[in-house]
Amino acid sequence: MESPIRVRDVRSSRGPAWLAGGWGHFRRAPMVWMGLSAGWMLITLALVLVPLVGGVVANLLQPVFFASFAMAARAQLAGKAPEMGDLFAGFRRPLRPLVNLGAILLVAEIGIFFLMSLMGLPGVGDGEEIVTLVDYAKALQGKEWILVAGVVLTAIVKGALWFAPALLAFHELSTAHAIRWSLYAALSNVGAMLAYGIALTVVFVAGALPWGLGLMVAIPVMVASTYTGYADVFEETAPAEEDATPA
Repeated sequence: MESPIRVRDVRSSRGPAWLAGGWGHFRRAPMVWMGLSAGWMLITLALVLVPLVGGVVANLLQPVFFASFAMAARAQLAGKAPEMGDLFAGFRRPLRPLVNLGAILLVAEIGIFFLMSLMGLPGVGDGEEIVTLVDYAKALQGKEWILVAGVVLTAIVKGALWFAPALLAFHELSTAHAIRWSLYAALSNVGAMLAYGIALTVVFVAGALPWGLGLMVAIPVMVASTYTGYADVFEETAPAEEDATPA
């Protein structure tokens, strides 16, 4: 399963092409990819509803599920039809590195939320009573920049670790090494990452407009595209001058 790791610098236009690749996976087995996505979301929601520890467990398992999506997409390219059992393929890999990655993401998200509270995010330790969304919108007036800052910081963290689940799925790496490779690849391909993020945002906004029905396609395309991006950056053979190794 394991192959040498090489990072390839790709053009910015490749970012939207990753979504097109995700669409290619989806259209060949739409019902299965919708089922995989729905299963992931339902399990996550069920865990979140468990008191005390459910939310933590749900966050820890997110990289495991995304490793599963990557493994299903790779198998599909090799000619194996995806099936619902592929949702748990990541659990057959060494779990500790993937769960450690989930823990790091959770700590980062908590840190970002804490920073936003220090900036004055309404409703967080300020004693202000907020009952409805209208109340919150009023309290947020003039502080919208805090939400923008939180979204940007979250996007940076997610982008830096975007390739890590697939790296852990296909290579015998520690969490630290997977993060190192993912960060290096993201920085080397920041143009493609930004273009992918913009294209993904457009797809999700468009999918949410017709009563959210388009998300039934947008979400499966997104989860499949995580492998497409990984394969483009890490698996295609690149000329010697394009190959790189992080210092």
